[in-house]
Amino acid sequence: MTMLTDYLPHYRIRLRTERLELRLPDLDDLVALADQAAGGVHGPDFMPFVVPWTDAEPVERGRATILWQLRAIASSTPENWAMPFVVVHDGQVIGMQEVTAREFKVTREATTGSWLGLPHHGQGFGTEMRAAVLALIFDGLGGDYALSASFDGNGPSAGVSRKLGYQADGIEHKTLGDVRRIDRRWRLDRAGWEAHRTHEVAVEGLDAAALAMLGLDAPPA
Repeated sequence: MTMLTDYLPHYRIRLRTERLELRLPDLDDLVALADQAAGGVHGPDFMPFVVPWTDAEPVERGRATILWQLRAIASSTPENWAMPFVVVHDGQVIGMQEVTAREFKVTREATTGSWLGLPHHGQGFGTEMRAAVLALIFDGLGGDYALSASFDGNGPSAGVSRKLGYQADGIEHKTLGDVRRIDRRWRLDRAGWEAHRTHEVAVEGLDAAALAMLGLDAPPA
C-alpha cells in the first residue's frame, strides 16, 4: 500500500535524543501542537516573536499554528525548504522546532527557530531539541553553519545558543508596532558544534529520497 512517505520521503526523518523525538507532523500531531499554542508559549511580559501571533485568542493561536505548519510544509522546495518538526516527549507533543534553508547545497547553512508550551519550560527541552536539529544540520546534511536569532531580553533563547557554542553574529533592528527592537543573530560553525556536543542524537530516515527533497544528491562524505 502506498504511504505518505512514498510521496513525501522527508516524512521518514526522525531525530531522537535521550528524552525527545522530533518528526514532521501528521494531522493528529498538528491538533496536539495547536493545543500547546492555545495554552500559551510565553509569559505576558515579553514578546519573543517578530510576528506577534501569540497575541491572539487561544483558538486563533491554535488555528494559526496549524495553518502555519501546513504552509511551511506545502511551500517547501529543494531550493527553499522548511522542516517544522513537532517535539514529542513521553508520547506528548510539547512544542515545535523548525529548520529552514535556502540553497543549502551551496550555502551549507540552515536557520532554526522553536517554541515550547508553557508547562514544558525550564526543563532543558529547548537545549535538547536544538541539539537534535544541529545533529541533522551538521551530521546528517553535512552543513557548515547553523544560524539563530533572539530579541534582546530573551534570556532563555540566548542561553541555549551560548550553551551550544554559538557566537554573536551582529544585530538587526525589527519593529513591533512603533517600538524598535534589537534582534541578535547567532552563528555556530562545525568546530563550535563539535566542541559543545552534550546530547546523543540519532538521525533516522535520511535516505537518498529524503535528501533529494532537501536539494542534496547524496549523504555527506
